[in-house]
Amino acid sequence: MMTTNGLPRRGFIRVGLAVAAAGGLSACSGAESTTSQASPSRDGGDADTSASTSNPQGEASSTPPSTPDPDATIVAAAVVDRLQIFGEPADMDDLGDAGDPDQVLDRSERITGQLILLALEVGTAWTQVQLPVRPNGSIGWVRSSEVSLSSHNYSIDIDLGGHEIVVMKGEDEVLRSPIGVGRADRPTPGGDYFITELLQPPDPDGLYGPYAYGLSGYSDVLMDFRGGEGVIGIHGTNEPDLVGTDVSSGCIRLPNTEITRLVDAIGLPLGTPVTIRS
Repeated sequence: MMTTNGLPRRGFIRVGLAVAAAGGLSACSGAESTTSQASPSRDGGDADTSASTSNPQGEASSTPPSTPDPDATIVAAAVVDRLQIFGEPADMDDLGDAGDPDQVLDRSERITGQLILLALEVGTAWTQVQLPVRPNGSIGWVRSSEVSLSSHNYSIDIDLGGHEIVVMKGEDEVLRSPIGVGRADRPTPGGDYFITELLQPPDPDGLYGPYAYGLSGYSDVLMDFRGGEGVIGIHGTNEPDLVGTDVSSGCIRLPNTEITRLVDAIGLPLGTPVTIRS
């Protein structure tokens, strides 16, 4: 379900998926969760056979300003089912002869049906984007006509060594919390990412807590985790006593009260940039 500006509407969308509750977050589960018998999703994981997707619009505007605020984040949402990704064009304002795409991203393969990208540069014909694919930090160029743009001023900073997450809205801190991070043999990868999706697991007291944000990054060590691709995320937990430690297979674990606050009170938008520091 989309709004006219390409960002999902706030609220929940009930979908009949034969997938795990947060199947897109296949690097989240620790060894203690591997006894589940649920059918794996496209990205692995385990839980119930139905799930909800929750997609907050936050406070993004319908179009970026003509002279973008240097501190604003521009979000690009695919408005076509199959988004073609190209190499760098000769002119950002001229389609020219693009040739064959380097790759194609299919939004129907996303759990939410949404394909969210982070826009790095916007031209009349082309938009440069950060991609939610391996290797982490990959960039490409898409036709500007095939994405819808919006803007916001949220950001997330994650300090792995300090086991802490800080969420900012512009210059204002809106959340600070201890977190659980990846174990030494399955570390949370450092780098610059962005939020691609928001899921509502069917069991709020389960492994992922009441909500799970999917990120654009992947585990550096889990290339094929329980049938999935090793996607990392930020989610709640059913082991609150382990928050503040190295406990996960790469995901960021938040207390359930704090992940709920991010979704219900703050309304963190998709496309929020996430910096993970060692």
